[in-house]
Amino acid sequence: MPEWGNGLVLDTHVWIWLADAPERVSAACVDLVRQAQPSGRVHVSPISAWEIGMLAGKGRMSLSRDVHDWVARTLASDLRVAPLTAEIALDAALLAGDPPRDPADRLIVATARALGAALVTRDENLLAYGRAGHVQVVDAGA
Repeated sequence: MPEWGNGLVLDTHVWIWLADAPERVSAACVDLVRQAQPSGRVHVSPISAWEIGMLAGKGRMSLSRDVHDWVARTLASDLRVAPLTAEIALDAALLAGDPPRDPADRLIVATARALGAALVTRDENLLAYGRAGHVQVVDAGA
């Protein structure tokens, strides 16, 4: 994992899929995350926990267990919760180029940028934003 030495930030859907449906991401993605986990270099944004809670609360997503338990158990598997700082929030508001519209995606991008980490996603908009040079990205499907 040398090119992602500062770690990885999992997009919300990648966090969910790695825990409950790993077949939805590539084997290379699973290996990349497994290699980075023991050294504490795999992060999730607190906004992802909020997104998961919102989706579960509205019945738009079902998890393998109660949402509180699901988040606690998955975080216990060598995932780190990244900080949500004023600097990250400001960066999310002022992203250059053609940033994602979704405020949660903007915060996740800004989190990856603040950590100097790669964002692991299958979201085409985020992958395009990365290809434009605004954030390091890893295609979770490749």
